[in-house]
Amino acid sequence: MKFKERIAIAIKQSRYSQKQLAEMLGISESNITNWKNGENLPSVETLYKLCEILDESADYLLGLKD
Repeated sequence: MKFKERIAIAIKQSRYSQKQLAEMLGISESNITNWKNGENLPSVETLYKLCEILDESADYLLGLKD
């Protein structure tokens, strides 16, 4: 499974909307949409924050571990 699929699942299973998550990360909603569409990846700093907020490991989100 690729990042775009895992991030979509993690966001769906979280208690946050895409808009709330974008606000917490200090980015636009379109950034998250682009991740979910596989158009780009978050920066390392944003990935770190994303992992903390969603309580997921970077290894899982990046597809390195199941």
